[in-house]
Amino acid sequence: MLVLGIETTCDETAAAVVARDREGRGEIRSNVVRSQTLEHAAYGGVVPEIAARAHVEVLDRIIAQAMDEAGVGFDALDGVAAAAGPGLIGGLIVGLTTAKALAIVLERPLVAVNHLEAHALTARLTDAVAFPYCVFLASGGHTQIVAALDVGHYVRIGTTVDDAIGEAFDKTAKLLGLRYPGGPEVEREARRGNAARFELPRPMLGRPEPNFSLSGLKTALRLEALKIAPLADQDVSDLCAGFQQAVVDVIADRVLTGLRAFRERFGAPTALVVAGGVAANQAVREALDRATARVSTNLVVPPPTLCTDNGAMIAWAGAERIARKQTHTLAVAPRARWPLEELNEAVPAVAAVTT
Repeated sequence: MLVLGIETTCDETAAAVVARDREGRGEIRSNVVRSQTLEHAAYGGVVPEIAARAHVEVLDRIIAQAMDEAGVGFDALDGVAAAAGPGLIGGLIVGLTTAKALAIVLERPLVAVNHLEAHALTARLTDAVAFPYCVFLASGGHTQIVAALDVGHYVRIGTTVDDAIGEAFDKTAKLLGLRYPGGPEVEREARRGNAARFELPRPMLGRPEPNFSLSGLKTALRLEALKIAPLADQDVSDLCAGFQQAVVDVIADRVLTGLRAFRERFGAPTALVVAGGVAANQAVREALDRATARVSTNLVVPPPTLCTDNGAMIAWAGAERIARKQTHTLAVAPRARWPLEELNEAVPAVAAVTT
């Protein structure tokens, strides 16, 4: 099975072609991602209107490049998948409308993919992870611990009560005058800093429920920065190091609590799967490696290019759905908010070109 995947939920325009064989093994034939970092850098964050316009301008070329690199024609496709939410509604409309047009012309099945499910299923593409497994999803907009029991069957174990981890990194970078995108800049500065210089809190540490909270940590960082303003370069590095270490400590504690909750409810997971852009942070990866070793759980972290937003994860999620005859009609609409738990009701099997 060959599936074209389209990703336009935020500020990456992406398309990919992925193959799935009869045994459920996946292969990425192409994976093209065009970032909008330069368009949004002047604003210190993603501007929805600019993002949607940029998707419109380049998506057709990105799809053409993905098909060319895969070495296949459109007639070879067995389905078309597009991220339909959650995300910025303008971008979602662009990607899903394009996928509908292709599905009509090619008379192929259409799958409207939940972006979070795509992240959660990526480890099945890269490492053939079997269900049930535990997912730690950490990105700019989401922080969750989820039990992945099957395709379309997810149970949220823990979540953030305020900011997502990636959002906290970006806001910290902006507070300290670092460039956009902020997460990699904070990590880079932290390598030169002294993490012990400032006493920063570890919110939710030791709590019995595996939830996260980052707003108090951000406030504490801001107060420490105000005490020593104006900030020298070393001050910025030390603040970044202290912030990152606090986040790493919280992640390790919260994930271990989440794994215990998983075992109590569903038995031992086959793995802890890490997804989302925060997984690219080396300090986070090392902390999770140590944490999972403590409880004898296999840690699976897809390559960094597949942790951030990309078309391959959308194509793979589409292939998993098509294999189960779970496709969508043209009436399917994009959703800015689309919790994973709402996927637990089975999607009816219907032809892509019907309404």
